[in-house]
Amino acid sequence: MSIKVETLQTRRQRMMDGMVDNSVAVILSGNPVARTGDQFHDFVVWRNFFYLTNIDRANCALVLVKSSAGSRELLFIDEVSEIEEKWSGYRMKRPEAIEISGIKKENIYGMPKLTEMLGSFVMNERIENAYFDLERISYNHKDTEQMVFSKEIHGQYPFMNIYNLYPTLAKMRQVKSVEEIENIRTAIEKTRVGIEAMMKASKPGMFEYEFEAHYDFNAKLGGVQERAFHTIAASGVNATVLHYDTNNSQTKDGDLILFDLGCAWNHYAADISRTFPVNGTFNPRQKEIYQAVLDVEKAVIEAVKPGVKMSELNKLARELLADKCRLLGLIGENDDDVVNYYYHSIGHSLGLDTHDVGGREYVLEPGMVITIEPGLYIEDELIGIRIEDDILVTESGYENLSVAIIKEIDEIEAFMAE
Repeated sequence: MSIKVETLQTRRQRMMDGMVDNSVAVILSGNPVARTGDQFHDFVVWRNFFYLTNIDRANCALVLVKSSAGSRELLFIDEVSEIEEKWSGYRMKRPEAIEISGIKKENIYGMPKLTEMLGSFVMNERIENAYFDLERISYNHKDTEQMVFSKEIHGQYPFMNIYNLYPTLAKMRQVKSVEEIENIRTAIEKTRVGIEAMMKASKPGMFEYEFEAHYDFNAKLGGVQERAFHTIAASGVNATVLHYDTNNSQTKDGDLILFDLGCAWNHYAADISRTFPVNGTFNPRQKEIYQAVLDVEKAVIEAVKPGVKMSELNKLARELLADKCRLLGLIGENDDDVVNYYYHSIGHSLGLDTHDVGGREYVLEPGMVITIEPGLYIEDELIGIRIEDDILVTESGYENLSVAIIKEIDEIEAFMAE
């Protein structure tokens, strides 16, 4: 579902309302990253640009101006000749950009005009403040295109005050609109179809990548153009490695296989984990451990409601899993020993990114979408189990958006026996 133009206009207005006078904000869409030779990686639009424009195109820029000449929003788009299009494909034209973004015709320009007009704003409208999306994962993270451009502007105009848009955009993106939630629902439904295709095809001796191929094929048949992240298909001991994604081991009779995967729809992600027996039947020990993880997942989901902190959900999950580990004979009285079998957090925000904006410590609000994903990873028993659902925080509690993806032991065994 496309985001309504009115929603985009409201988002952009919120951004301008938070800007100081005599300022300009610049958000770039990004460009493909070189791979090797004359080849490029698939283009991935800068998510905050997409959030404000609904445009999925390289080499574009959104500019918000707040000055004595008035507030306005400008869009700069990639424009090429007809001959160039014969080589590299169609480029978005201005009528299409107007329809998608809701930005007025007279405020849409070709990308080469960007720096010229920014210079004009500085000289003629006394712009002395510039906002950029300066998201940075870590201190040593490579400069993004946004950061490089902000440094260029500051180099040209050393008096310019540089501000970071990212915290404001992150706060806005945490609470999802109706259209965003519908996109996540669709992504989850497409993911369900792929998971069920793997379960139907499952048999001992298959390679992990064969499972992944069934998932990909059925997702593509459903119109999915993008995976939210690289699929984890981890059998046996591989499932005890959290981000295992080699997917090249051969499964054996008696193995469990853990999947962490998700389709994306209009760039909105699903993030689902399921674990099932390759031969269709859990053995007694596998049932015991699987049920323990499932019980914890259900209990933590029940605790989701507005006003609860993510740290409280993490604490609850850790306590419950420690209790289960004692019953399973894995640990003694020291709860801290659970870290040997559970060594990640209970979940994260979900949206335009799989690990969406907001960090790890925040208070739940209606409209947020989070994952709940407890697991137990027992290397010496060759067992790794994780069960993950995508949860919408509602006014009164929660809605499990992925409830249709089966996870009960009897449901799994019955489905795989068909």
